[in-house]
Amino acid sequence: MLSFVGLGLYDLGDIPVKGLDCIRKADHVFLESYTSRLSGTSVDDMARFYGREIRVLSREQVEVDPDLVLGLAEEFHVVFLTGGDPMVSTTHIDLRMRASRRGIATTIIHASSISTAVCGLSGLQNYRFGKSCSLPYPHRSWMPLTPAEVIRENRERDLHTLVYLDIQEDRCMTIPEAVDLLETMAGKSGFSIPLYVGIARAGSESPVVAAGDAGRMKGTDFGPPLHILIIPAALHVMEREYLEMFAGL
Repeated sequence: MLSFVGLGLYDLGDIPVKGLDCIRKADHVFLESYTSRLSGTSVDDMARFYGREIRVLSREQVEVDPDLVLGLAEEFHVVFLTGGDPMVSTTHIDLRMRASRRGIATTIIHASSISTAVCGLSGLQNYRFGKSCSLPYPHRSWMPLTPAEVIRENRERDLHTLVYLDIQEDRCMTIPEAVDLLETMAGKSGFSIPLYVGIARAGSESPVVAAGDAGRMKGTDFGPPLHILIIPAALHVMEREYLEMFAGL
């Protein structure tokens, strides 16, 4: 049995009761922390709270060679922990499909996701979001323009864009870093981005939400990660009023 358990957005208190019960009954517990992570706690704190040893998986152990997880799941009850909701990431969808092909039963315990939390924090209407994109750190001269292309296509369709910021082992991309990159990409792609909405630490007691142009984003102290960015389309009157009330537009 392989159970996918979502941990929610920020800290230990976000896990569903069903998820906590599942962890405490499992034989083995693994954590994937490269697509998302709980910035309000640590792996050691999680292990103490859950009362279980937690083994952290690398990207390769999930995406390339998941035999460690799947081999155990053929004989034991294995829990696979993820930040947010388990099946937002295609990586986790692929792992569940691999398990099914090997005859392993699977279950999903859902939790809060940043993809819906941003709507409540920003006031941008859920049905107006188009395709999302991920923004990676450049590597030497490598800077893919795909995020800019997604943003431009969404704006042409009058749709908002959710931009997931890079998470690496030793650093997490900040909103000012992301805006710098997107301004460069947009310039190379021949368009401009008039408005950004930045959100930091969704799910915490003191999230930061700010809306404005590139200058305001780069001058705002968003504090520690995790950060995420939205590129809005033309604003509905209610969306604009909400951003004025809660994001300083």
